[in-house]
Amino acid sequence: MTPTLDDRITGSLLGAAVGDALGGPVEGYTPEQILERHGGRVTGIVGPWNGGDWRTARPIAPYHKGDGHVTDDTLMTHALIRVYEKVRGHLDAYAVADHLVPELMGRIVWIPELESEALPLQRIFLAEKWIVTRLHYGHADPREAGNGNVVNCGAAMYMAPVGLVNAAHPAAAYAEAIDLTGAHQSSYGREAAGVFAAAVAAACAPGATPTSVVEEALSLAKDGTRAAIEAVTEVASGQRDFESALVPLRRAVAPFDTVGPDYRAPSLGARRPSRLHAIEELPIALGMLLVGEGDFRRTVLGAVNYGRDCDSIATMAGAIVGALHGESAVPPEWAKQVAEASRLDLHAPARTLAAVAREIFAADTAARRSHESAFATLTSAGR
Repeated sequence: MTPTLDDRITGSLLGAAVGDALGGPVEGYTPEQILERHGGRVTGIVGPWNGGDWRTARPIAPYHKGDGHVTDDTLMTHALIRVYEKVRGHLDAYAVADHLVPELMGRIVWIPELESEALPLQRIFLAEKWIVTRLHYGHADPREAGNGNVVNCGAAMYMAPVGLVNAAHPAAAYAEAIDLTGAHQSSYGREAAGVFAAAVAAACAPGATPTSVVEEALSLAKDGTRAAIEAVTEVASGQRDFESALVPLRRAVAPFDTVGPDYRAPSLGARRPSRLHAIEELPIALGMLLVGEGDFRRTVLGAVNYGRDCDSIATMAGAIVGALHGESAVPPEWAKQVAEASRLDLHAPARTLAAVAREIFAADTAARRSHESAFATLTSAGR
């Protein structure tokens, strides 16, 4: 059966949260380090890298990554959904200034990694704190506020909701995400946000497959982002086991990745604007989608065991697979454990976004029909 819109939205948001929680505890490490630490590949939810010393062990302290806790990827995704709930329409850079910034600065939420209630601003990474700095304190033009920020996956990681409200319309998702993230990122970080949103929208199309999702992403991607996706997915198309794909996929993306071989010691040229480069996370997520043939476990576990920024890679991969197949694609035991451990209702944001998506579609349809009527009048005048 073809999954419904509601089912795809639920599957995508659940899939993203589960991928995030699975990837969090091994983020920043190499596949070899993951193998040694866990005595094999990660096959499910695991505890913190440093066990009970997570509160003080560097470089992660004081965050409790592991045990099913979601990270800032999911916190930002849920914050963006709350913005959609307020606006009940398409979002742009001004929505970030008017609504997302107050969410980050003024709304107390449960932060699983801190095991306490706090402002999202107290958890999010510096690249996301930039939004508040530039828009609230710097009074920057929202459409240009992203200029000067480090170029990373920060804007892309929470763009699944944009793809979902533009379900089955990748070009519209791309355009909305590009406009929206002008307040957060520039260059290939902003481009990746647009392409990821488009990939999620493409996954919602009836009959979509991993291959069709990649094709839609490539049809919209520009510059180094397109080249990186091409390189990675070409290699991935010949792989069906993530274990054997780990090294080839990293080798394929390496020429486009500015961070360099040591994830925790970025190169001098890391995260600077460029038309030649790409973030690593999105091409690898799409590559794992092909390797895993759209199966949630294979795709997401491939992303997790890739290491490096694997919570964001698995977030993106999980969002796309969930949009392809609906909630049933996400292992229910993982979804239940993540929701309970993170103390979050992972279904409520999906219900909210599904209702907003319908309202947006109705408004878009009315506007399109009004335009069609006006255009028909214009073209028939004087006949």
